[in-house]
Amino acid sequence: MKLELAPRAVRDAERHAHWWREHRPAARLLFDQELAAALEQIRTQPESGLTYPGIVGNDYRRLLLPRTRFHVYYRLAAPDRIRVVAIWGAVRERGPRLR
Repeated sequence: MKLELAPRAVRDAERHAHWWREHRPAARLLFDQELAAALEQIRTQPESGLTYPGIVGNDYRRLLLPRTRFHVYYRLAAPDRIRVVAIWGAVRERGPRLR
């Protein structure tokens, strides 16, 4: 499957990676490593993420980065294409707006 990141997801990834490198000196690359592993999992096993409720008619899913506590939100954009739409802190009280 082809995996693409929406512009918002790219901005989210860059912002979170920068913060992690600045504020977590003992594990500067942990976010980058977890995100890379999650993107590969999503690409090879798109059904592995949990369905994200609340959006009727769309097949959004999310996958948890367990150590950094972020969710990667994505959807099947076509039979052979996955689109990552956001990377959002799992500890927030709500999910991102996906529409």
